[in-house]
Amino acid sequence: MKIFLDTAAVDELKKGLEWGLVDGVTTNPSLIAKEGKPYREALKEVLAIVPGPVSCEVLATEAGAMVEEAKVLADLGTNVVIKVPFTPEGLKATRTLHGLGIPVNVTLVFSPNQALLAAKAGAAYVSPFVGRLDDIGHDGMELVAQILEMFANYGFETEVIAASVRHPDHVKQAAMMGCHIATVPFKVLQACFKHPLTDIGLENFLADIKKAGIRW
Repeated sequence: MKIFLDTAAVDELKKGLEWGLVDGVTTNPSLIAKEGKPYREALKEVLAIVPGPVSCEVLATEAGAMVEEAKVLADLGTNVVIKVPFTPEGLKATRTLHGLGIPVNVTLVFSPNQALLAAKAGAAYVSPFVGRLDDIGHDGMELVAQILEMFANYGFETEVIAASVRHPDHVKQAAMMGCHIATVPFKVLQACFKHPLTDIGLENFLADIKKAGIRW
């Protein structure tokens, strides 16, 4: 399973890349606003750092305007993926961009039917929001499983991005069900490292090394 970072923070991206764990990035206007930089400037900075696909979201809501914004964003780098919301206008834009050879990530997917329509429109990626479904008492990971099964039935090449990931268990479940990608906040990636027995084991090893006087 590929791991994307859901962030626009350069320091987080550099750290994830140093660990060798970042296959791509997803951004959105809210994440970029946190960085306090002009929109396109912040995207350029991310694109320059990350070798993998970077989802850059359009701000328009009408299909024609989305396509025009997408063309501008696509010129920022060869690894740009255009992110559009799941709406009728978003799918119209997806079909047009697909025809132009510009990959699209359809976001704000909350049902299998929405994912199916996005794939048929030519989306390269769909992003079901698992955490937000969990928040309202639904099983977000069940949605991911349903989408994966549906896509396998018909051989769609659209990749599924488990998004709105809140904790390491979401990452584990996504990997166990064969999800193509999980996009995670930096704090969730950090949490995937943690286990108390690992910490205790390392502490014991270091104590034994010191006690035995082991040196290189």
